[in-house]
Amino acid sequence: MSDEYVYDEESGEWLPAGEIAARKTTVVRDAAGNELADGDQVVLVKDLKVKGAGQTLKQGTVIRSIRLTDNPEEIDCRHDTIKGLVLRTEFVRKR
Repeated sequence: MSDEYVYDEESGEWLPAGEIAARKTTVVRDAAGNELADGDQVVLVKDLKVKGAGQTLKQGTVIRSIRLTDNPEEIDCRHDTIKGLVLRTEFVRKR
């Protein structure tokens, strides 16, 4: 059990660290401003050269079953030919 307390500037109180972490939910948005969630499908809004794979993903490519990461500007996804693909949210639009 953790005895760490963090000062919450909004309430002006000292609260358990776990409670503060649970309150802070980050909203991840695509290039058009739509909110993204785990399992969504996205479409690329421009051609992207994939580093290390030696290929280009074309605009309009559908990416299925995305997963959100700790970074609100990146999503983890799978593509048929590329494993472990991470895309920036500025290059995708929710389908």
